Amino acid sequence: QVQLVESGGGLVQAGGSLRLSCAASGSFWSIGDMGWYRQCPGKQRELVARITRYDSTDYGNSVKGRFTISRDNAKNTVYLQMNSLKPEDTGVYYCNAQIWSPGSHTYWGQGTQVTVSS
Repeated sequence: QVQLVESGGGLVQAGGSLRLSCAASGSFWSIGDMGWYRQCPGKQRELVARITRYDSTDYGNSVKGRFTISRDNAKNTVYLQMNSLKPEDTGVYYCNAQIWSPGSHTYWGQGTQVTVSS
């Protein structure tokens, strides 16, 4: 049973920082692309950032220059460093990963709440 477990969400004031982590556990062969998505109140789920196994990255326009995605392949973990947070960053953040176990499947974490107060 493959699971993605997120941590690091919480309440922070505008201008502050948070670091999210997402670790994959269970039995699998390898992990491909990993990413973070978010669902802000009243909006559809959107891409925040994604990273390939070889550290190529892509960011949503609203977070470029403020957020940084990284991964530790030895720990099967992806991170999201969020700086200069704004109230509009408030939402539930989900990680996802493409995992071969065998066959390729996309897994999602349970979500972690990020709240930015003004």
